[in-house]
Amino acid sequence: MTRIVHDGDGDTRVLATDVRVADSFLARARGLMFRRSFPDGSALVFPFGRPAPRTLHMVGVPFDIDAVWLRGGRVERVSRLSAWTGLGRAAADTVIELPAGAADGVREEDTVRVDDG
Repeated sequence: MTRIVHDGDGDTRVLATDVRVADSFLARARGLMFRRSFPDGSALVFPFGRPAPRTLHMVGVPFDIDAVWLRGGRVERVSRLSAWTGLGRAAADTVIELPAGAADGVREEDTVRVDDG
């Protein structure tokens, strides 16, 4: 079972257990657009392979989300993006989208990992 795990402040917790990976051009382009919901425990992971500026937009997404930009497993940025109008950008090799509130307590320099274990 794939899950998203956060390590920070000497504490480890699972952020999501229903994890989908956007590993194709179409899946990355679509993201969460036009979904009706994003249940607690869900995550959408965008693996890119190398660090570069990564931009997320919320056009066509009718609910708020938390976005986590990672570089080498370290958190570069955490942001709450608003439905329809949210926009975020940071350098990352992986971006994780979570339901709003799921990334509460995740801070820059913490570790977040996709755990297949």
